[in-house]
Amino acid sequence: MNLHPWIQLLTNQFQQTTFWEWAAVILSVAEVLLAKANNLWLYPTGIAGTLISIYVLLIAGLYAESALNVYYVVMSVYGWVYWIKKRDEPPVKISWATRSEWVITLLIVFVGWAVLYFILKNYTKSNVPLWDSWVSSTAWAGMWLLARRKLENWILLNVSNLFAIPLLFYKKLALFGLLTVFLFIVAFAGFYQWLEIWKKDRSKVSPSGGDLEGASL
Repeated sequence: MNLHPWIQLLTNQFQQTTFWEWAAVILSVAEVLLAKANNLWLYPTGIAGTLISIYVLLIAGLYAESALNVYYVVMSVYGWVYWIKKRDEPPVKISWATRSEWVITLLIVFVGWAVLYFILKNYTKSNVPLWDSWVSSTAWAGMWLLARRKLENWILLNVSNLFAIPLLFYKKLALFGLLTVFLFIVAFAGFYQWLEIWKKDRSKVSPSGGDLEGASL
């Protein structure tokens, strides 16, 4: 297999990378590392990176992705305030989505996809309305599940990432594409980490609903 054309394509895309794209990607990576360290600075770092990303994505004509990042900013501000108020309280338990939550998730995906596609197709100059709207609707569904601490959030987010990677390279946003590859890998790790936490929580509860740690021997 001749890899030279692909290497040349990637090199050309890196040469066209702007200062703002570099800034957005560096801040996004810093946000992920701060989140892993459970550090409050993940929020201001993420907000700064996302605001820059909105500008970069608008220039590239990825309007649904830009709108998605506006939502990220709002949720980051909310998370920042919520963290300060609730950081000393026990977190919501990780669990699997219920049937009703899956219905809502699928509605977000497919209704969101249809609405975003209609808007992009009729009211923007997007040349990838179907693709762009799908990436955003699946990410919205994933974030909704994430907010509810559902294991399946990682699956929906990686469906979004899987389609976003070639879309970003197509739009000559090589750094954003590589960042999404990184996030794709992180999501796999996140899923298995959450699964282990869920299993540990389950092991502490007896079949009758009691706490095994507090049961007498």
